[in-house]
Amino acid sequence: MAKKHKAKAHEESPAQPLKKLKWKEYSAELARLHAELVTLQEWVVHKGLKVCIVFEGRDTAGKGGTIKAITERVSPRVFRTVALPTPTEREKSQMYIQRYIPHLPAAGEVVIFDRSWYNRAGVERVMGFCTEEQANHFLSMAPGVEKAMIESGIILLKYWLEVSPEEQTRRLESRINDGRKTWKLSPMDLKSYSRWYDYSRARDAMFAATDTPWAPWYVARSDDKRRARLNIISHLLGHIPHKEIPRDPVKLPKRQDAHGYEAPDYPYKVIPERAWPAAG
Repeated sequence: MAKKHKAKAHEESPAQPLKKLKWKEYSAELARLHAELVTLQEWVVHKGLKVCIVFEGRDTAGKGGTIKAITERVSPRVFRTVALPTPTEREKSQMYIQRYIPHLPAAGEVVIFDRSWYNRAGVERVMGFCTEEQANHFLSMAPGVEKAMIESGIILLKYWLEVSPEEQTRRLESRINDGRKTWKLSPMDLKSYSRWYDYSRARDAMFAATDTPWAPWYVARSDDKRRARLNIISHLLGHIPHKEIPRDPVKLPKRQDAHGYEAPDYPYKVIPERAWPAAG
């Protein structure tokens, strides 16, 4: 289970800023961690563990990239990502936490929330999608709900990705100017960008109310996205008890004989092979 301590944005800060990781260093370490995530996956299934991982942070903090790094080498049937859309009118009439409860993990599952019930403490509060009374009520109720989750056997990890204002500006500008990223830029991102300190106050209130001994917040600095991904994966592996399951040696069986089979002379529509990079 998670260690009991208070998460601080400045906690365990290195004496000197670390250099950004180079791709070669990052990819080698990520490959090692991917292998351990597969070991974790097998252990979760074997033991019927229920794991819930929450990712929160400002726009461009790196939540999506971190989740992709965690899930790209494991089974989507075990590691399930939940990113809920805007609530429907029916969902708006429900008890707030109700739309999230069906997505909590069953035995043998790791559920990762790309934003979670903490929307109410962050974007909803800052952008005026809920009242201050509703936000404060949520903050008072969340610790009890999370304690009930943990008492039901769920391993709950909550991560806040902390990005600097300078790096957030750089990343948003890259979304404006890079054709591969324009889909990431929404009108909501622009409105959120102008309210940096409103989000800071909302974050501080969220930590004060919900950073509990049974469900602490863990803060990851994410200006260096590669280092943040490795730090978070390493951290979650260290906070979910697991060990390797012994495997029988695997040997490929002998392939059957053709017994007269001949490939048909079928007019397949073959994709042309091209020389890359493409000219022009």
